[in-house]
Amino acid sequence: MATSRDIIIIGAGNAAFCAAHAAREKGASVLMLECAPEAVNGGNSRFTAGAMRFAYEGVDDIRALCPDLAQEQIDITDFGSYTTDQFYDDMFRVTRYRSDPALCERLVMSSRETMGWMREKGIRFMPIYGRQAFKVDGRFKFWGGLTLETWGGGPGLVDQHTKIAKEQGIDIRYDSRVLELLFDGHKVTGVQVRNKGEVFTLTADSVIMACGGFQANTEWRTRYLGPGWEMARVRGSRYNTGDGIRMALDIGASPYGNWSGCHAVGWDYNAPEFGDLAVGDGFQKHSYPWGIMVNAEGRRFVDEGADFRNYTYAKYGRVILNQPDQFAWQVFDNKVTHLLRDEYRIRQVTKVSADTLEALVAKMDGVDANGFLAEIDAYNQAVNQRVSFDPNVKDGRNTQGLAVNKSNWANTIDEPPFEAYQVGCGITFTFGGLRIEADTAAVVNNDDEPIPGLYAAGELVGGIFYFNYPGGTGLMSGSVFGRLAGSSAAGK
Repeated sequence: MATSRDIIIIGAGNAAFCAAHAAREKGASVLMLECAPEAVNGGNSRFTAGAMRFAYEGVDDIRALCPDLAQEQIDITDFGSYTTDQFYDDMFRVTRYRSDPALCERLVMSSRETMGWMREKGIRFMPIYGRQAFKVDGRFKFWGGLTLETWGGGPGLVDQHTKIAKEQGIDIRYDSRVLELLFDGHKVTGVQVRNKGEVFTLTADSVIMACGGFQANTEWRTRYLGPGWEMARVRGSRYNTGDGIRMALDIGASPYGNWSGCHAVGWDYNAPEFGDLAVGDGFQKHSYPWGIMVNAEGRRFVDEGADFRNYTYAKYGRVILNQPDQFAWQVFDNKVTHLLRDEYRIRQVTKVSADTLEALVAKMDGVDANGFLAEIDAYNQAVNQRVSFDPNVKDGRNTQGLAVNKSNWANTIDEPPFEAYQVGCGITFTFGGLRIEADTAAVVNNDDEPIPGLYAAGELVGGIFYFNYPGGTGLMSGSVFGRLAGSSAAGK
């Protein structure tokens, strides 16, 4: 293994590749070190659906990013717009106004430009039909500020990045676990890495860390997120154990952000401990706004229609984990089952169905039948049927008089056949991490000074997300700060 490069990047997911492309643009030699085997390359990025949240003004911006989009599709689609003001509003609203203003500004204001840069590099995008727009009266209308995804989802994104990197002469080494940063008391000068049982010292002008949060570290989850988090399933890579964060803290980097917070969703109750690439993100269950969720007592415990699922799904995993026995059932009737996302139709799903509610609850493991039937009866009576149901807008079709009301998309549960899906908590990534400079992505030390030679991007950056997360912002953040880190580190 060669001993020196201009830039060493720890990790090989979306943020890491964006850093590599940007550094290579400036002529730097780049070595990427990934602890996972090549067969499961891409980190958490490979497990995503590939959605990207960015600010845009209208259809012309979409057309520029999707030149393959047929005119026939454009003619029947309302892409709307998603302005920088809307992006800011969503970021601060869902994070309870805790998102770091400088980091948030960099994210929002660089989002559209970064999408264009990625398109120029060769990353392809397409509209998220089916998941983010429903056909009503012959037209699709996009909602929730989430319009485009990468071709092939997360796997397609990683494969495109990898191809581009190899064409640029970027060296990618798998099965290469970085053990520690080389630090002379002033500057990071390289890394110590283990590859195939041998330990090497590699030097570099700069090191960029883009190796994920600590969601796959059971001990850290319990320490920082709290008791019970050892029970959560990990949606993505088993290799995101916080090693990069630990190495940086060991040399005096400043911890930052919501260390007790994370992105966690409703995840199939019988999913494996870690993500399964054969299933990808198919274990997620995000159509709950069209039905109801009940716990082991048969009771609803959350407003399923509080907002578009883009703005609630990342916090409801924690709510489910806090329920008795850490599970819930999502319940739908025949009026809405045609709206369920594709993930409800995979083979590896915990599902029951029946023609009566009594027969359905008898199959719902762990649920109090009397409590469930009483809850359904009260819920059905509370639905405001004077308002029309419309899945493309927050329709105001609500319930009234319940302890937990539903704000939108409330339909009675009374038309057989009925379906129910059991979900637990699936953790995606953690919100706590390292403090970086918003204008360079340099890692900052405990004296609030940048550590020379050290940069960071992706999930291990703290201060951007608190409590919750707008869908599609993770990949966008990784892209924006990855590109920034690569350009700053190359600095030529």
